[in-house]
Amino acid sequence: MRTGIPCRRERSQGRRATIPFLLLVAACYPTTTRPATLPLPSASVSEWELSVREATQELALALDADSIPVRRTEPGDGWLETGWFDAATLRPTQRRPLGDGIVRLRAWIDPGKPNYSSVTVETVYRPFDDPSRESRALEQVVVANHPVALRVNRILAALSKKFGGHSDDDEMVAPPDSAVGLKRKKP
Repeated sequence: MRTGIPCRRERSQGRRATIPFLLLVAACYPTTTRPATLPLPSASVSEWELSVREATQELALALDADSIPVRRTEPGDGWLETGWFDAATLRPTQRRPLGDGIVRLRAWIDPGKPNYSSVTVETVYRPFDDPSRESRALEQVVVANHPVALRVNRILAALSKKFGGHSDDDEMVAPPDSAVGLKRKKP
């Protein structure tokens, strides 16, 4: 006859069932340093034959070598960013980030096809300030002929060439005898 009180055997089985669950929860480390923001749709995208960690490090080194002041690099989480910096001098600035003379760069590196990473880079500015809106909502990607955008695209193209991938700036054309597949246009 069953009563409302579980017997000793039923209670010990319940405890045994919770132990694997608690171990699973303890083994997970659900935090990341990666910001919750997503790249803007018009950001530059490249694909390199590198792991996420390697691609993040290579991009950070290339930006630093070109005098773009990377403030934070997180190879394990696949992202990097600069602070706001002056587009003319490439130096970090404390000035209010308004207009396309003060820009910020962010990059997200995600796993792509096997052994490749997808590298998304945006260079943004704030055309105006509106305290009633979130600051990220005010950011816009700089125009394609902006001096910093040209530098970044040159860096991405060089890294794409070096690491066997392609960038969205590569011209792709369909071969004349086939509607399937794409070939790179030779210069």
